[in-house]
Amino acid sequence: MKRLSVVSLALLYVIVGVQPVLAAVRSWEMDKAHSNFYFEVEHIYSKIRGQFNEYTGEVRFDPNNLAESKFLFKIETASVDTKIAKRDKHLQSADFFDAGKYPQMTFESTKITATGNGVYEVLGKFTVKGEEYQLRLPLKFSGVKDHPAVKGKEVVGFNGKVTIDRLAYKVGGGKFFDLGVVGKDVEIFVSIEALAEK
Repeated sequence: MKRLSVVSLALLYVIVGVQPVLAAVRSWEMDKAHSNFYFEVEHIYSKIRGQFNEYTGEVRFDPNNLAESKFLFKIETASVDTKIAKRDKHLQSADFFDAGKYPQMTFESTKITATGNGVYEVLGKFTVKGEEYQLRLPLKFSGVKDHPAVKGKEVVGFNGKVTIDRLAYKVGGGKFFDLGVVGKDVEIFVSIEALAEK
């Protein structure tokens, strides 16, 4: 009888004591002044770099509770910025992002796996021009510390790179690739700082 009581108490501890801790994954607010989604693509011989100026993001992360952790990004395609207005207008057009018809690209994680050395493989749904694809985004967890410039806040950081074939996502037809003007492989660099109350 005594043994049964001990087992019952242990089970009660697991149900009542452990589960709330696991469920309380911390939410972080993205610091838009120090985060972005950058890209690089070949143009004949040169490398063209750009970014997206308008986006929203949701970051919930706990390395000890990856099942409840989450990354969600919504990127405004009309905010593409390569520092050349004429080129940006072309990228916004139906030749590439078709921003008038498809104003957002989104990425929503479905599974996060630790792969070692602080790197996490984030598998998610990547929606481009109204179609959904699976994308694996490796993110390096840089750590958490007191923010040196914002009192009462902590900062978390992530950085990651992935190369995608833009033609597979129907971003631009093959004609620019066939002409040897714009490459098909696009390197994407994700850099995130996010803040939370201590």
